[in-house]
Parts: sequence; structure tokens; C-alpha cells
Amino acid sequence: MAESAAAPGVRPEPPVDAASPPLVQLEGVSRRFGSVAPVHALRDVHLDVASGEWISIVGASGSGKTTLLNILGCLDRPTTGTYRLDGVDVGRLDDRRRAGLRARHFGFVFQSFHLMAHRSVAENVMLAEVYGRRPRPGRRDRALAALQSVGLADKAESSPALLSGGERQRVAIARALVNGPRLLLCDEPTGNLDSVTTQAILDLLAGFHTAGLTIVMITHDLGVAERAERRVRILDGRVKVEP
Repeated sequence: MAESAAAPGVRPEPPVDAASPPLVQLEGVSRRFGSVAPVHALRDVHLDVASGEWISIVGASGSGKTTLLNILGCLDRPTTGTYRLDGVDVGRLDDRRRAGLRARHFGFVFQSFHLMAHRSVAENVMLAEVYGRRPRPGRRDRALAALQSVGLADKAESSPALLSGGERQRVAIARALVNGPRLLLCDEPTGNLDSVTTQAILDLLAGFHTAGLTIVMITHDLGVAERAERRVRILDGRVKVEP
């Protein structure tokens, strides 16, 4: 069952003003790797994502989905084109300011969870605050509140190795949300899960979306993609917004 309220760290989005820019704007974004025999991972991408929107990006392996997500999350830079976040031209920021942007404004959820086995569940969530340079006082309380929001408060002292796949992904979601991101970026978040657990994770994301969180989710699964408000299809690096 999805939670009806946002996690303690989730920032409710303000009402959308028709005159205000989208949260995310990509204008003519391309990404090319190599120079002798260049690989064009993205080609002339134009995409807007409004605050509070949930979109899915659908495409086969190698279509450019992960490259697009890496650019959105400031993990990579476009070769050409412009990326604006809340009206700010991200391409004009140096590496230090981009790192700060990632820590303050983005949450990341990956297919493989990326939890540290030698740390407890609570410590895994707290690490996000360490990287985000949030104040030490209250760090554990905020981690426990985030775990409560995903239904895992009773697993705080457990090892991730003792959790099911669905529980591990819930921990990863709590870690992504504890810093109060503006945008949650999900890379195949249900790719390692069975169908029942997949629906439970999607219900959880739907609850956070209803509370105002902006979500961009990449997937190859059309059934998963349909849970989003809007679908974007990517093929050979080119994006097509579906009705």
C-alpha cells in the first residue's frame, strides 16, 4: 500500500505557475562518445519535465536511456545543447557546483540497490546525508523517519544482506529521499524484482509522487512505464514524447 504522505525529506512542490519554466528543460541535447568513430548516444533531445510530474523514459538496451538519465542527474555533460534545471543553465556550472547540485536536488534509485553490506540499513540511509554535507545533529532521526516512510522502521539495525530484494529497494528509496530532493531519478528501479514486489515499489513511488515529488524513471518494461503520468520513448538516441 502506497504511503499517502511524503517522506520527511521530500519537498512539496509549489503550485505550478504557467509563466514559470519547467523544472527540467533539455534543448537540442546530444551526447557523443569518441572522436575517430564516434558513437551518438543522444541526438538533438528536446524534453521538458514540470515540477511534480512523473514521467517514464522507455527504450531498449542501448537506446540512450541511461545516458539521458546521467545527464539529467549531472553525472555527465552533453556534447551539445542546453540543460536547465529550474531555469539555471547547468552547463555553465563548474564541477564543484554541479556536485553540490547533485547532493541538494537529486535522489538516485538504481536497479542494483548499491547498498553497503557492512553497514546497517540505517547507516546506509545516513550515508546520503554524509555525502550531502547535512548537519550531523539529527542525522539518525532523519534516517529513521525516511525508513518509516517506506515501511522499514523495524529493519533499521538489520544488515542489507538479510533483506529481500523489495526491502533493499525500499532502503535505497529511503536513502534517495532523506536529503529532500527536488527530483528523483530511477534507473530500472524494478528490474531485479518479481511482479508482485514491482507493483509494491510502484505503489510506493506513486504515493511520493502524489505528495509532490518529481520523478523521472527509465525502464524497458511497458507495464512499469504505464504507471507514470507521461511516457517518453527513446530509440537510437532520439526522444519521442508519447500522447
